[in-house]
Amino acid sequence: MTLNEVQDRIVEDFSMFDDWMDRYQQLIELGKDLPPIDEKKRTESYLIKGCQSKVWLDAELKDGKIYFTADSDAIITKGIVALLIQVLNQRTPKEILDVDLYFIDKIGLKENLSPTRSNGLVAMVKQMRMFALAYQTKLNS
Repeated sequence: MTLNEVQDRIVEDFSMFDDWMDRYQQLIELGKDLPPIDEKKRTESYLIKGCQSKVWLDAELKDGKIYFTADSDAIITKGIVALLIQVLNQRTPKEILDVDLYFIDKIGLKENLSPTRSNGLVAMVKQMRMFALAYQTKLNS
């Protein structure tokens, strides 16, 4: 499935809910399905700076694609990072760097989050792109 197909599916899934409380419930469910990050990676060096709650993120390059793992101590934040992983996992660094993450606006995520969670969302995307940039640089050297 292409990046845009995954984003379109997320937009479709979230459009089934009229109420934001139902959408938050969907985020919570996505967070519950997120595979746990290795306990050794729940350390300061894996924490995303700029998130109010704790979010640990790791990325590994295998066969030219990036595999993300993450966790959070907050259930909605965990759902947000799970949503980002759904879109960006198992993609090439170039795909991650070039993608327009339009699903965020289309589902109304940013405007329905508190300012601190919205800043956290931006920080998560930034960190995932930083991993992609680092791996892209490594691949090109």
